[in-house]
Amino acid sequence: MVVNTVPTAQEALRDPPGRTRRGRAWLLLVWLVCAAPVVASYLTFYFFRPDRIKSFGELIEPQRDVPVLLTHGLDGKQDQLASLRGQWLLVSVAGGACNAQCQQHLYLQRQLRETMGREKDRIDWVWLVDDQAEVPQALLPALSSALVLRVDAAGLTQWLSPDKGQKLSDHLYVVDPLGKWMMRFPADLDVKNAAQAKRDLSRLLTASASWDKPGRADNP
Repeated sequence: MVVNTVPTAQEALRDPPGRTRRGRAWLLLVWLVCAAPVVASYLTFYFFRPDRIKSFGELIEPQRDVPVLLTHGLDGKQDQLASLRGQWLLVSVAGGACNAQCQQHLYLQRQLRETMGREKDRIDWVWLVDDQAEVPQALLPALSSALVLRVDAAGLTQWLSPDKGQKLSDHLYVVDPLGKWMMRFPADLDVKNAAQAKRDLSRLLTASASWDKPGRADNP
């Protein structure tokens, strides 16, 4: 008896099991490559979820986008607050007279940035001056690597806010390269617990390393 070995039309259209598995594996690989930046962004925003790792800083959820707000440098040059996008920002807020707390924050901002080593160029430390008081001349040499910008105090509250019972000037704030305020360090931040703030910053930089690079693109 002769066995008919010619496949039917339906059989011919069926993929062999091995080919199907290889095709699915290839599609999965392509999806993973394309999704990598999205996964990195997810880690950036949710790396410190309480059920995984306890962070020192408080996560802000939902994150707040940088508002349309005019800034003035100490030289009087005007710009938009949104021009700060493109870098991680470590932000303090205080009047121009800069009391002892303000000076402590400026010191911590500079030190935290320096302790990031070769990653420090991905972070800018920013002092937002929320009044018209003159900045003491004695402070200027220490601010050579800082961004010091005057902003409208009322407008600034559209973006940043303190913890309950605290003032805006009591905290340091972390802003991601997209211009989203996403973390607030406790009001009791000092040299003793600064290592915990450094740990948070290091984790954020690590989580965003695949898509964030030093420096910001030129504004059009």
